[in-house]
Amino acid sequence: MRLLLSALLLSLTACAPSMTAPARAPGGLRAAFSEAGVAWVSGGRACVARAPSFQPSCPALPPAVDVAWHGGQAWAGVPSLAAVVTLDGTPRSVNVGRVAAMSASRVYRENGSAVTYDGTDAAGALGQPEAALAGGDGLDYLLLGGRVVRVADGAALPGEGFTVLNWAPGGVRGGTLPEVGTGVGTYRLTGAALERLDAAGVVRARLTHGPGRIGVVGAWLVTVSADGTLRIFGPDLSAR
Repeated sequence: MRLLLSALLLSLTACAPSMTAPARAPGGLRAAFSEAGVAWVSGGRACVARAPSFQPSCPALPPAVDVAWHGGQAWAGVPSLAAVVTLDGTPRSVNVGRVAAMSASRVYRENGSAVTYDGTDAAGALGQPEAALAGGDGLDYLLLGGRVVRVADGAALPGEGFTVLNWAPGGVRGGTLPEVGTGVGTYRLTGAALERLDAAGVVRARLTHGPGRIGVVGAWLVTVSADGTLRIFGPDLSAR
């Protein structure tokens, strides 16, 4: 058993994304995960909790719509300021226009146009994105009208009716439930449970858990709920 858990831990760490999807959820919850920690916005309030303490910090800001990690910093998009701002560390603010969604590399405006975090124009898309995510392939993807669109070439991935973008080692998957793919399988929040699925999609472990967002922070799985509750798990779903 100890060898199995060690293998799971190594696989989880090796494939951890630098950021996982800030995706819209009921109540306006979005979250972004990185090696540094987790950032989230719920009801317009943006917060950050850095590893390993995961102590939340929620600076006084006008209502935010999204969060992302870039350059080791947690950022929030604030439409009323037409800017993105850092949530902790060195205070920074970049004028970008009215923010709709953010990835690890770009800020997407309400009209689908995009800029980088230094304010340089970048490739965007037509239409207002509902979410943005840099996938495991390093490319940006947008959720537009329930479809997943790859920004680089404007191609729509198969499927429709999606409500969330989920990070996967090979890119991004559209879904209706929050999940994160790893080298040892997929971890999924159903709204009533947190599940671990193997590569074949078979549920191998399950525990009670309410709605929220899930991502990888270093060697840990981290979940955040709309009220800001954080829970931290090992790859076998043991609580930290």
